[in-house]
Amino acid sequence: MSALHSFLRRHKRIALDTNVFIYTLEENPRYVGLAKEVLAWVEQQGNLAVTSTITMTEVLVKPYKAPGVLAARLWIYGLLSTYPNLEWVAVDLEIADLAARFRAHYGLKTPDALHAATAARSGATGLVTNDSSFQRVPAFETLTLDSLL
Repeated sequence: MSALHSFLRRHKRIALDTNVFIYTLEENPRYVGLAKEVLAWVEQQGNLAVTSTITMTEVLVKPYKAPGVLAARLWIYGLLSTYPNLEWVAVDLEIADLAARFRAHYGLKTPDALHAATAARSGATGLVTNDSSFQRVPAFETLTLDSLL
């Protein structure tokens, strides 16, 4: 069994960092296969994933830079906002407070602290990312895609 499948098997609810979506949407040759495996797991009944609404902000930056691609932006928004078994969690005051604590204790940048706080607050026991800074947060198990290559 691969390390990815072993990680996913240990968790019923995972959190997804933005890069999982970006690698899939941009078909990043190094990571797209792994990202698609993660998203295929999310689609399976009984599995749950969460991500912060800041993910949508981060995913849409590149499409908004390209003029005249309204259809692509709408497609991305529509696809991600209706993805099966994926919960979009908005930043509220409790998440903001926890993110501030994660910044203070673990030295995370604000977007990463918000992702980590969203994961912890939502009861995710695992987080899939490609940013090793999340490994400093003991609230969940972190899997970096680079560690699978």
